[in-house]
Amino acid sequence: MEIAIRACHAGDAAVLALVGQATFLETYAGDMEVADLLAHCQVEHGAARYAGWLADPAYRLWIAEATAGQAPVGYAVVCPPDLPMATDDSDAELLRIYVLHRFHGTGLGARLMQTACDTAAAAGAGRMFVSLYDDNHQARAFYARQGFADAGRRPFRIGASVYDDLVMVRSLTPVSASSSASNRRS
Repeated sequence: MEIAIRACHAGDAAVLALVGQATFLETYAGDMEVADLLAHCQVEHGAARYAGWLADPAYRLWIAEATAGQAPVGYAVVCPPDLPMATDDSDAELLRIYVLHRFHGTGLGARLMQTACDTAAAAGAGRMFVSLYDDNHQARAFYARQGFADAGRRPFRIGASVYDDLVMVRSLTPVSASSSASNRRS
């Protein structure tokens, strides 16, 4: 199956919300209180959250679509860092990179990561940060394969519970626009 990655536009908010809710539930169902999980999905993965990000020029979003019917299967979000550690104006944060479980192991996550890192580097970012749930071993291994290393910790609240998130970072190197564009299709 061919999967295309494209920059998001204002009309993508509902689709991003659907994929965000599906992947968050897929990943964390059974790991947290159901009321907290559902409330988090409604707010943090609601269409209004994505619409706000799509309207903010500091945020960059990409969606991965199965080209047969343009079914959404994943996405990535990059923004200025909001972390409890020293960052500077040349840093970026990979706020989200979500891929439906069925597409894990296909290289799609790596393609989304490359798109996000290439775009951030081309815009002048020197480092990319990411924060993840410490017990998400699959995500941690993925980020390590992508060149990220441990950089610290931060608390992350979902409902009444506070989780210990790991913060990872990698250096970015500037890339040409042609190498970034070649990564858009498998």
